[in-house]
Amino acid sequence: MNLQIQGKLTQKLPTESGEGRNGRWEKKQFVIETDDQYPKNICMVLWGDKVSMLEKVTEGDMLTVSINIESREFNSKWYTDVKAWRIEKGADEGSSPSQSAPTSASAMPTEPPADLGLPDDDLPF
Repeated sequence: MNLQIQGKLTQKLPTESGEGRNGRWEKKQFVIETDDQYPKNICMVLWGDKVSMLEKVTEGDMLTVSINIESREFNSKWYTDVKAWRIEKGADEGSSPSQSAPTSASAMPTEPPADLGLPDDDLPF
């Protein structure tokens, strides 16, 4: 399933990092506001080497974000992440295809990776 969300980048949160049983991990969250009749703010997360994708965009940019939604249980509570795996700039109608095309295939994959490089520790976040 390929899910995409379009909206304006409203906030980049600080990068978080730590050590898990599989080594060092890094994540960065960001918020976009949808352009619906009733706009919604959606917080998404980038993990590992995908954190660098946010360096190419600034707050106020219109984006199309490809996502995976994943839930997991921890201590009888459920946690849901909206994990971004591709970010394209220029989601507004006035953008040309050259503005939203990825610059290199390795930097912006066309399919979600099988392994997102996520830590396998028992932390709920």
